[in-house]
Amino acid sequence: MGLFTKKIEMPDPDRALPGGSERIPVADRHFVLDAPLAPPYPAELERAVFGMGCFWGVERLFWQLEGVFSTAVGYAGGSTTNPTYEEVCSGQTGHNEVAQVVFDPARVPYAELLRLFWEGHDPTQGMRQGNDVGSQYRSGIYTHSPSQAAEAESFRDAYRERLREAGYGDVTTEIVKVPEFYFAEDYHQQYLAKNPMGYCGMGGTGVSCPIGLAV
Repeated sequence: MGLFTKKIEMPDPDRALPGGSERIPVADRHFVLDAPLAPPYPAELERAVFGMGCFWGVERLFWQLEGVFSTAVGYAGGSTTNPTYEEVCSGQTGHNEVAQVVFDPARVPYAELLRLFWEGHDPTQGMRQGNDVGSQYRSGIYTHSPSQAAEAESFRDAYRERLREAGYGDVTTEIVKVPEFYFAEDYHQQYLAKNPMGYCGMGGTGVSCPIGLAV
């Protein structure tokens, strides 16, 4: 997935593709968790959005976590309205492939999601993850609240030191307030559960990031 995508520069918003007038429809229920895929969600739940490479593997990483209510893959961080997968892969929308995680903070803290994020990919690679090259594979945390932003930045600063000690370069992860999230096409949702032999190029650095690392 994405092996031949080489668009590694963000497009000028004024020159991004215009996009479509309608959102992509998605299934009512999560293929694995049998929970609602789209909102509304129960009021006690929170959302988190992460970009860390091919979104198939990212979503699977989080739906396996106890305390996660639902997950979905989609596009965020670009300029094009209602983008399609083909448009995102062109590198002309500015969007990132991301996974939205709907979780119960009483059962799994945001810090645990951050630990999986940092350990689940290499946040020093810039506009790529492994063989997946392009702006849609960049590392990103898209925060839903000031507390999420503060925690994400604290983890980043501490984990950066761990990575440097292990010989890695600087962290390239963008941490920004969550932009509009567009659901990806239905065939992408829970793809690796529907297609167990599907490609997944995710891989971490092997540098641990314990929950107690952030200060």
